[in-house]
Amino acid sequence: MDLLKIKDPAFLKKMTIPEMEELSAEIRKFLIESTSVTGGHIGPNLGVVELTIALHHSFSSPRDKFIFDVGHQSYVHKILTGRADRFDTLRQHGGLDGFPKRKESEHDVFETGHSSTSLSAAAGMAIARDIKHEDYHVLPIIGDGALTGGMALEALNHIGDMGKEVIVILNDNNMSIAPNVGAMHNMLGKLRTSGKFKRAKKDVERAMKRIPQAGDRIANAAERIKDSIKYLLVQGTFFEEMGFTYLGPVNGHDYQDLITNFEFSKKVKGPTLIHVVTKKGKGYAPAETDKSGVWHGTGPYKIETGDFIKPVLAAAPWSEVISDTILELAKEDERIVAITPAMPVGSKLEKFAKTFPDRFFDVGIAEQHAVTLAAGVAADGLKPFLAIYSTFLQRGYDQVVHDVARQNLSVLIGIDRAGLVGGDGETHQGVFDIAFLRSIPNMVIAMPKDENEAYHLIQTAHAFSGPFALRYPRGSGSGAVIVKDKASLPIGSWETLIEPVNAVILTFGTTIDMALLAAEALNKRGLGVGVVNARFIKPLDEKLLQTLLERKLAILTVEEAVLAGGFGSSVLEFAEEQGVLDVLIHRIGLPDEFISHGSVDLLLKENGISQEAIEQKLEEMLGYFGKLEAN
Repeated sequence: MDLLKIKDPAFLKKMTIPEMEELSAEIRKFLIESTSVTGGHIGPNLGVVELTIALHHSFSSPRDKFIFDVGHQSYVHKILTGRADRFDTLRQHGGLDGFPKRKESEHDVFETGHSSTSLSAAAGMAIARDIKHEDYHVLPIIGDGALTGGMALEALNHIGDMGKEVIVILNDNNMSIAPNVGAMHNMLGKLRTSGKFKRAKKDVERAMKRIPQAGDRIANAAERIKDSIKYLLVQGTFFEEMGFTYLGPVNGHDYQDLITNFEFSKKVKGPTLIHVVTKKGKGYAPAETDKSGVWHGTGPYKIETGDFIKPVLAAAPWSEVISDTILELAKEDERIVAITPAMPVGSKLEKFAKTFPDRFFDVGIAEQHAVTLAAGVAADGLKPFLAIYSTFLQRGYDQVVHDVARQNLSVLIGIDRAGLVGGDGETHQGVFDIAFLRSIPNMVIAMPKDENEAYHLIQTAHAFSGPFALRYPRGSGSGAVIVKDKASLPIGSWETLIEPVNAVILTFGTTIDMALLAAEALNKRGLGVGVVNARFIKPLDEKLLQTLLERKLAILTVEEAVLAGGFGSSVLEFAEEQGVLDVLIHRIGLPDEFISHGSVDLLLKENGISQEAIEQKLEEMLGYFGKLEAN
């Protein structure tokens, strides 16, 4: 069928299983062809083709509420709800979002981007439904990796206790981004292979049906017999002990198995969990056989070979620069351990894990645990490196405050993907960490301008006693040569790159280069603009900043982060504390809004962070003081 003409999923109600199987093949072909051009989360979506079609066949969206946990597996849902004709714009600026988006469709009832949120949202929707005396099904679709998140377990506990009718679809593909770890993963593995239990349970049920007028006592005994078989053969009844009716394991690529269980779940009173086993990447060999997680989300690729079409990088990725330096230090200092919440691939820690398997810990999707685990390691004298994306550090904020900073523990937090990240959009832009970390006592925050400075900031952090947050962006560095002299930098020290005469740009990290270009262009006109590398965001270089204020220089701060509570705010606060009221200070940064998806360069320009914007603002500032000569 023509997928581009689909407007509504209602047509699936009349489809036969052979017709749905044919549709599955068409959707897989479409997904492979479209994401080979745009990039995207191809692995997760290929794995849920039959599952999503069967859900729309058995249930009625948007009346029934589908809540996709994380949301990176919602592409098939988007196709079936009339958005296939926009897939050429997927994750492009102004185009189709890579995650559920309420403004895109009435079928996207809840927006997600981080894991482990769907069950809490589902509990809330079930409460609202029952208060309003309405009748519809609430279906959170959550992966086995996301189920390790503390929030998901909290919600399971609450849903089971309330007894409300929520149908949890557990999409078990044995992976999150990287291979899953932990006891929950192991338990699901046992359930996956519990065919013996399913057969034995059916035998007992058939025997019970042959007992005429059994009576309460015999029925109760029979139930106990069933439970005994379950304990004996499954070795774990976690979900049923939590108050759920457990159905499964269900073959997530068998329509008959899926639909039979979905239809049965509608008749169950109270919460139900359907354990669906799927194959991530199914139908495309490179993604289906992937064990490392690289096919979870990709850029463009060649369909025939599975080779990625990567841009030519002038230098190594930032994540690799940081992890390689940590590994080098770890070879000299056995106190160093590395911790990550399910991001060993993205944070480039595979080499560390291979070299020091006893000093590497992937805790799964459990950011809160990862932060406090690092605190516990540090409290006993070791030197943990916690690699965590900026967007995911948000989920461990209380642990940073309460467990790390309050105790002044020596945890090096590697804040990966700091700044704008592009295609993943609103839920993943790493633009809030400066604002939410800057207010925490004992916290040092730094960001390097290049690889050499990163190397020396890590040396600084290693020698420092207390929490140290090192920000670094997505993408690659500049290719700067690293001088491995083990020298550390004085905490709070800035670096003057161009000596100021009339005005100065204070900036750091990714915006250093545009500031230098802007200053050079203005200085050709004799405007005397300097540039300071404010590599320590906290603490400020108060001595240098005081000197700049005393010289009455116009000051422009530039940051690839939110202005509210950011670096520029700290400069204004310092000026106020010093009683300086006659110095012009302006800030360039991101506005008080969520930044959508698109290329980083485009998003920067759209939000006024560019060489041209810096030049224009400085011209205005210097003109205000009468220092801009008429052309």
